[in-house]
Amino acid sequence: MRQGARSQRVAVVIPAKDEADRIAATVRAARAIPHVDLVLVVDDGSEDDTQHVARRSGAVVVRHSVNRGKASAMETGASVVAMRDVEGAPRRLLLFLDADLGETAVATAPLVPPVLEGRADCTIAVLPPQPGAGGRGIVTGLARRSILRATGWSPTQPLSGQRCLTREAFDTATPLSRGWGVETGMTIDLLVAGYTLQEVPCDLRHRPSADDLSGQLHRGAQYRDVALAVSARKMRGVRVPPTRRGDNPARQRPGRPYRAWSDAPAAEGSTTEAPAARTDEGATGA
Repeated sequence: MRQGARSQRVAVVIPAKDEADRIAATVRAARAIPHVDLVLVVDDGSEDDTQHVARRSGAVVVRHSVNRGKASAMETGASVVAMRDVEGAPRRLLLFLDADLGETAVATAPLVPPVLEGRADCTIAVLPPQPGAGGRGIVTGLARRSILRATGWSPTQPLSGQRCLTREAFDTATPLSRGWGVETGMTIDLLVAGYTLQEVPCDLRHRPSADDLSGQLHRGAQYRDVALAVSARKMRGVRVPPTRRGDNPARQRPGRPYRAWSDAPAAEGSTTEAPAARTDEGATGA
């Protein structure tokens, strides 16, 4: 178990834009997660009543006057949490949640124990099939193949935004990839830096993208951003060499921690070998 784990708390960070209809239920459910003592909503330029509804539901609210994107909202949230951490106490774990989870947000509770106990540095929620989802897995497939080529890991849901991680892991992953490439970029960067990741099944429900024009445009933007995040890392040689890879890909499954390196020594309370040089584009320089 990590040092100070018994007293360590968790901060929930919820990037939100125009989620007035769902944010109250999401905030109330997040507050019920064990070890959570702070729920922070980053209103990313909403044009509705998101900030006021979230505040009335018990969240601390920070607002971007204009929409700056999910990555910026995540970084803003993490910075505000850092300012609220108590000096001399363990820094809060960060639990990132989508704003549209509603009352099912409490089902992300299983993401916390593996990180709290030191079995993983970052956990990722695996959601059940979502009713009404219109995607064909093209973007998911691109992200999964890209992570596999770079690190040897083939995650079940590489685009899942429900993630719990240590402050050290988050700081290593910043600056985050912009747009919808944030999760793919974060996964590659953390594994290349030597951290341990673990997928955890969670019974969550969110608003899926339909198979209409709006849904197709959304998935097109996702594909573009994931491709950009992957290309930036590929150009800089951000990868774990196949001869240095650790865990056997054949044994990968949700619930099993994955560590890409075979012989990376622990550092700073994590499984990091040596964080590589970062760039201002969210990529890790080899």
